[in-house]
Amino acid sequence: MSLRETILVALHARLSALPATALRGDVLPERVPDAGLLILRDGEPGEPDVTLSPLAYHYQHRAEIEVIVQGTDRDGAFDILCTSIGTALAADRTLGGLCEWVEAEAPQPDDLPVEGAANLKAAVIPVVLHYSTADPLLWLPPEMQGGN
Repeated sequence: MSLRETILVALHARLSALPATALRGDVLPERVPDAGLLILRDGEPGEPDVTLSPLAYHYQHRAEIEVIVQGTDRDGAFDILCTSIGTALAADRTLGGLCEWVEAEAPQPDDLPVEGAANLKAAVIPVVLHYSTADPLLWLPPEMQGGN
């Protein structure tokens, strides 16, 4: 498995430990679970910064976590869920040593009407994954690739 995929799997595992249902790359289901819903989107690695000798590509990969809650106390449930995401990320900013740093940005919540049901409260939380690799296709960290 590539470093990129390993990092995304680790991030999804961290989200799966929360009370909300955590999906990866799925479409929004018809029903939002009572504890809320998180959907991890792989995002884009962007253009890397490159250093030479040893050759390394330094990425600031932007993944996204969609946060969706529904019910009578949407504001409170949304706040609790966002806070729990922040706490989970702050507990290990390197995802077990896979990243140099993981940081979330502030959500911009929106209330979405649903015909015949309680409104949804949703937001996208960008998560920046800082990591380096010796090869942009292999995505292995430089120390795992050997000499050039």
